[in-house]
Amino acid sequence: MATASPVSDDRPSVKRRSSIHSLPPNMSELRVVLLGNSWSERSSVGNFILGENKFDTEKEPDCCLRVRGQLKEKKIVLINTPDLLLPDIASEQLTKHVKYCVSLSAPGPHVFLLVLKPEDFTEEHKLRLQSILQNFSDQSFDHSLVLISTPREKRSAIMSKDVPDQPLKDMISMCRNRYLKQENLELPELLTRLGQTVKNKNGGHLIYEGFEDAAPAMAHDQESLKRAERVRFKVNPPKAVGKCRIVIQLVRTL
Repeated sequence: MATASPVSDDRPSVKRRSSIHSLPPNMSELRVVLLGNSWSERSSVGNFILGENKFDTEKEPDCCLRVRGQLKEKKIVLINTPDLLLPDIASEQLTKHVKYCVSLSAPGPHVFLLVLKPEDFTEEHKLRLQSILQNFSDQSFDHSLVLISTPREKRSAIMSKDVPDQPLKDMISMCRNRYLKQENLELPELLTRLGQTVKNKNGGHLIYEGFEDAAPAMAHDQESLKRAERVRFKVNPPKAVGKCRIVIQLVRTL
């Protein structure tokens, strides 16, 4: 498995004509965590949103990657995760992944976009993904949107009737029946659904209970805050997986 490059905040923003119209007007940034059972599919979706190939669809890293983009007046932050649904990932390592993901999405993610391959999403995957979301928070399902990736083939009458298999149906139900199909999906529709998911939570982000323990107190210069919205500070996270390091830039959004 390839080793990911250190996180950097110097990556250029990606400007798109599309915007997230349904976000609250006082919310300038949307933070989205990509989860699912295929790195290639998640990366393709991330690149589709950004309008540029920022995620390598072939080389899967061993830790989370973050990319910032710009959609008109709204900023978007995508955190792409490694394949956390693999059964050979120890629980301790999984917890490290979750805490690292939380650090990258600080002060908390707005939406979990669950990119799921219908033909490969098993009962084991469902239970694993359920456990991962609960590891973030019991409220994670209220912040989740399922994106069903395009099947490789119409394998059966069930698929041809567009009725997902039971594990996928169960996951959609856990996510309050919020789902989209990637096939023939256009970017404005996806952005609208992401915005609606946030709006249903009154623009609030998920609160990870362990985050305050992972981050030191922030020292603010009130005069500088009046001149700029961004505050840079270092987070002392749990040990990063592999060779990853963190340099965090938090954006005040609400």
